[in-house]
Amino acid sequence: MSTSSFSRRTLLRSIAAGGAAVAAPSVLAACSTSPARHDVGNAGKKLAPWPAYVPFAGPAPDLPGTADGIQPGYLSYPKNLVSAVQDKPGKGETIKVMSITYGTPPKPAAQNKFWAAINEALGVTIEFTVVPDADYMTKMATMMAGNDLPDVVNFGGGHTLPREADFVASKCADLSDYLSGDAIKAYPNLANLPTYVWQDMGHIGGRIYGVPVQRSAPGNCLWINDDVFTAAGMKDGWTSDDFMAVAKAATHGKKYGLGSSAPLLFGETMHSMAFGAPQGWKLDGGSFVSAYSTDEYRASLEFMAKLRKAGLYNPNVLGTSTVDTKTFFYNGTVASMVDGFGALSTSVPNIKDAFVLDAAVPYTPGNGAKPGMQRAKGAWGYTALKKAAPDRIKLILRVLDYLASPFGTKEYELNHFGVEGTHFTRDQNGSPIATDLGLVENPVQLPFKYLCDAPQVLYLPGRPDVVKRNHAWQLKIAPMLVRNPSFGLQSETNSRVGASIDTLRTDTVGSIIAGRKPLSAWDDTVKKMRNMGLDQIAADYAKDYASNH
Repeated sequence: MSTSSFSRRTLLRSIAAGGAAVAAPSVLAACSTSPARHDVGNAGKKLAPWPAYVPFAGPAPDLPGTADGIQPGYLSYPKNLVSAVQDKPGKGETIKVMSITYGTPPKPAAQNKFWAAINEALGVTIEFTVVPDADYMTKMATMMAGNDLPDVVNFGGGHTLPREADFVASKCADLSDYLSGDAIKAYPNLANLPTYVWQDMGHIGGRIYGVPVQRSAPGNCLWINDDVFTAAGMKDGWTSDDFMAVAKAATHGKKYGLGSSAPLLFGETMHSMAFGAPQGWKLDGGSFVSAYSTDEYRASLEFMAKLRKAGLYNPNVLGTSTVDTKTFFYNGTVASMVDGFGALSTSVPNIKDAFVLDAAVPYTPGNGAKPGMQRAKGAWGYTALKKAAPDRIKLILRVLDYLASPFGTKEYELNHFGVEGTHFTRDQNGSPIATDLGLVENPVQLPFKYLCDAPQVLYLPGRPDVVKRNHAWQLKIAPMLVRNPSFGLQSETNSRVGASIDTLRTDTVGSIIAGRKPLSAWDDTVKKMRNMGLDQIAADYAKDYASNH
């Protein structure tokens, strides 16, 4: 976002969030077919039981994980794959799906061998509407306002959608009877999703409306070109001053120490938590305190503004897409980028050993606070199903069950690596190594993995060195991970005005760091957010939390 791009994005996001009073009535209309607005909170309701957890007895890891999300590591690929699904889920039906993507748009179905192979394995024709991350808010608002809904919709990626829970309760299928308790055993791969994943997805009005997309413990982190950062003086136990010095040393000519994009907002999640701010909310006794009202969050904004003023970020961050930022990182234009933990598996093959990829340990801030790091929501997102007849719901659940086939199965191999001889070949150790076609036809460009996926494991084909290095990093940062206590909770106020509050917040954050507004503007924004409903959201979460604990 240059000045003009930023204004346009702000307008689009404001429209999508209801800030321009255009899309909000339409989204309300999408839910108005119900007699009254849904009570999406869980307080005082009998909660549908969480699905039973039946873990898959797969291959033993070389590096053990933990029950709360540190990934099990595999140094080699399993030699004897088993079948996770005995029959094709479908019999030629067509299923329309809508999902976010962080990659380039996929080739059309007729020209896409990966797409064709998945369709064949599922026994259905999947018609994809793929929404780039930068367009997600606008496209989703349009979809929610209309009446022609796809069969399957993915909600996630950290976006705050207006009246999302109300929309889901109004338009989407209640899956409780299909998934609660032992009912989940009809879908054994979904039963392999740990309980914490369902809990972090949460109930809506006491019921289960989605199938979660699992994520492991680490959240957004600073991915670095270790060659550049080490040469620039990075060291264990570094401080925020050290970080500034390293970023300066890594910046010269048209190369920059720090890379970011409009959606990642100068890496504000990573920096604010390094400065000791909570992840979204802090639980204080039974009360919820917003991270955005803390001194630590404000101090992180001041620090990021200094980084930007020193010219350490790529130019025009607020006009840059996440896809472009990844390209800058891969080709050496920027020496770091803040991104989700899942970037590990996609970045390694794209870098092609041009440099050593690492995730940095958070620095210690100058404000004396204890540095933290984002603990990812166990459910990165969730997949909801349009209301339909029971047989149709069961068909789609069988499809999602196939996509959730775990590591060590033939189905996982197809879902993640494609077709042998077409999308990958095997090295001398049996590891699936992507072909040139596999680099452009895969589950990033065609995001089946955002509809449903297996529990994540730490495995990179042919790269046991990367697995060892990253597993050691996970264990090192595990004590620093900070969970958002609002995960899995519902707030009617947040459903109603959360998107508008978040738009105000991110626009102000972007303007302050970009130098268009003074730091004092943040104090005014916090007051406005509280008046818009931030305090009531805190009260809603406290009430919902009390009913769940």
